Amino acid sequence: MSTQTPRPLFDPPLAKRAILDSFVKLDPRTLAKNPVMLVVEVGALLVTLLTLRTAATGGHGILFEAQIAAWLWFTVLFANFAEAMAEGRGKAQADSLRKTKSDSDAKKLNDAGKVQIVPSSSLRKGDVCLCEPNDIIPGDGEVIEGIASVDESVITGESAPVIRESGGDRSAVTGGTKVLSDYIKVRITSNPGETFLDRMIALVEGAQRQKTPNEIALNILIAGLTLIFMFAVMTLAPFAQFSALQAKAGAVPSVIVLVSLLVCLIPTTIGGLLSAIGIAGMDRVMQHNVLAMSGKAVEAAGDVNTLLLDKTGTITLGNRQAVEFIPAIGVTEIEMASAAQLSSLADETPEGRSIVVLAKEKYNLRGREIANHEAEFIPFTAQTRMSGLNFEGRAIRKGATGSIRSHVIALGGTFPQSVEDASDTISRTGGTPLVVSEDARVLGVIHLKDIVKGGMKERFDQLRKMGIRTVMITGDNPLTAAAIAAEAGVDDFLAQATPKDKLDLIRKEQAGGRLVAMTGDGTNDAPALAQADVGLAMNSGTVAAREAGNMVDLDSNPTKLIEVVAIGKQLLITRGALTTFSIANDVAKYFAIIPAMFTVTYPALNKLNIMGLHTPESAILSAVIFNALIIIALVPLALRGVAYRALSAGELLRRNLLVYGLGGVVAPFPGIWLIDQLLTALHLA
Repeated sequence: MSTQTPRPLFDPPLAKRAILDSFVKLDPRTLAKNPVMLVVEVGALLVTLLTLRTAATGGHGILFEAQIAAWLWFTVLFANFAEAMAEGRGKAQADSLRKTKSDSDAKKLNDAGKVQIVPSSSLRKGDVCLCEPNDIIPGDGEVIEGIASVDESVITGESAPVIRESGGDRSAVTGGTKVLSDYIKVRITSNPGETFLDRMIALVEGAQRQKTPNEIALNILIAGLTLIFMFAVMTLAPFAQFSALQAKAGAVPSVIVLVSLLVCLIPTTIGGLLSAIGIAGMDRVMQHNVLAMSGKAVEAAGDVNTLLLDKTGTITLGNRQAVEFIPAIGVTEIEMASAAQLSSLADETPEGRSIVVLAKEKYNLRGREIANHEAEFIPFTAQTRMSGLNFEGRAIRKGATGSIRSHVIALGGTFPQSVEDASDTISRTGGTPLVVSEDARVLGVIHLKDIVKGGMKERFDQLRKMGIRTVMITGDNPLTAAAIAAEAGVDDFLAQATPKDKLDLIRKEQAGGRLVAMTGDGTNDAPALAQADVGLAMNSGTVAAREAGNMVDLDSNPTKLIEVVAIGKQLLITRGALTTFSIANDVAKYFAIIPAMFTVTYPALNKLNIMGLHTPESAILSAVIFNALIIIALVPLALRGVAYRALSAGELLRRNLLVYGLGGVVAPFPGIWLIDQLLTALHLA
């Protein structure tokens, strides 16, 4: 798997850019998207104007007012910095991708098939180009003729070249990649500005990311809380004035104190970090070389209930491996293994190589030099369904049970019942039997098996704990599918699956109120990818598949879907954890600021000063400073995400309440107390 190396959280160039962007984002038109921070900015501006008035009139308390104004501005800037840091990581990736774009020349083929050298920017959808060694593929397209090795490192970061050829699921090519060998003719499938690389650049730009439905709902919630607290704070002044008149003593809190109270009461922590959390979630997906077409896709991945996984290459290694030699009666294991190895020495398929390796590892049989023995290799054909070699007067063959049976009988031999039974047993358990013969004698059976990838069973157990149901999709017969599904530990399987079967299964799951994720790379997967809530298309697949999915895996690794689901879960967990912390944090700040505000009007409230803060001014200022600093302190957590664990919803809720709820309540007490001590020691309050 090729993943991008993540930048350090506070990479100096990124941090410098984010600091500058923090001031740019002070524009009220920009902050209007974040109502909480807009309220804080308005409050900061109001306090600044009042402070300037105090300075102009020579009034008292200028130091206190100036510090409140400064820390209110810092609160807004820190929130802007968190968002700018998250966006900056995407912009850095976009800048890197832009460097790969160049208006190179293209070898366009005219109607007569002649080559015309034209700028790649002039190509339009439907044009056909010739790409030869060292040529840059001028645009997204499909190979219509030829086969070539292509360097896609500009897109995937993976240095190993890939094969692209006409027909099948490896025909899609991406503009900006480079042909290394041979030649291909490419039909352009996108106009300038609409290429995959252009879309990548636009999508990794954090500033262009649309808010997800969940994020919009949370924004509405915190905007509502902000309005409620605004009305509550507005009523405090007349109540305090009435109380002071009745008692003929005390004072009414100033506008600056009331603004400080409002900023400390509204959910500034989550309001300042909410956008950064969402942008960072998309960034983490990109670090896994997965391009999410929208933030909604990442969020949907976190809510997935059903995971559809292709068997070959996802759950299994993709190639069947030899796991056992079963000799016929009267044949020794070493004799059987030796013949099996000889029959596979010229077999370059993964299955053939695995037979050679098994004979070497289990029986210490080394590959023999047969070039000088006039050996004749018999290649596999679809007609004979067997292969082998003629060597030192011996005709050794390996192949399907029926083919070897016919071959042996034709030579006057017999096919042992024990070998027939062994073949049937292997087939029933989901394996593939290959029978080996020498002349008219059957030597035994090679057991080829789909090898389930290591750790898959444990990963499926984790998904099950999270409430995610896993379904294996395969074209195998039900017997084979059942055996592999049991070994892998998936919850269900769909055997002999057609494109319509996949689509029907997804619709059935969605009709039951479940969110579905699946992977695919072929044109026949496109309908299901489009229907799924999370459709992860392989970059090596067809254009139809890439267009249908809402995510593209640049590494073309189907198992990446499991990582994508984990990242989606982490995004939701992080948002929930910091929301819990923010609300709990606000509750604790009440105990610092409310007694300090009204202790002059209501002396009895001094008993609630449980932290023993020195003065009302130091208490208010300490709460405002803590309110600002906690945002910057949580920026790393918002960008990295809360540590992900495969837990059920109930366990996650308990963990959130225990760690972030309790932490949010406890943290302000020592924090505000320490700031109060420092302010007092420095005579700043």
